[in-house]
Amino acid sequence: MSIYFQKEDREIPNIEKDKIVEAISLVCKMDGKSEGDINFVYCSDEFLLNMNKEYLDHDYYTDIITFNYNEGEIISGDIFMSKDRTEENAEKFGENLKKEFIRICAHGILHLLGNEDGSEQEKELMRKKEEEFIKIVLG
Repeated sequence: MSIYFQKEDREIPNIEKDKIVEAISLVCKMDGKSEGDINFVYCSDEFLLNMNKEYLDHDYYTDIITFNYNEGEIISGDIFMSKDRTEENAEKFGENLKKEFIRICAHGILHLLGNEDGSEQEKELMRKKEEEFIKIVLG
């Protein structure tokens, strides 16, 4: 297992990386899976917009794109996160910035675990699981 926090064109936020790694391990075990290689890559809105256009044929800003490389019960992938969008969302929703970064990390992991957020019901379940992940990290 290797979990990396990398930067593309934005600095990595000051978050408890070791606690996020522990939470990932716990959440994977609870889902009957184990973690493989997972890369969190912090980037700008523009960088992520270009990826969204190139790989997903979507022409809009997003806070996260997850590329799933799972093999059986081993969870692996690249999680690209817009630092700009995450900071803007924290301000827009009156949320603590650290908590919002942890939420986005959780969101990517939940996608790797097979959770979707296309419908309102799926979004509600995803939000609940994100909150559980945040509680694991922040205590």
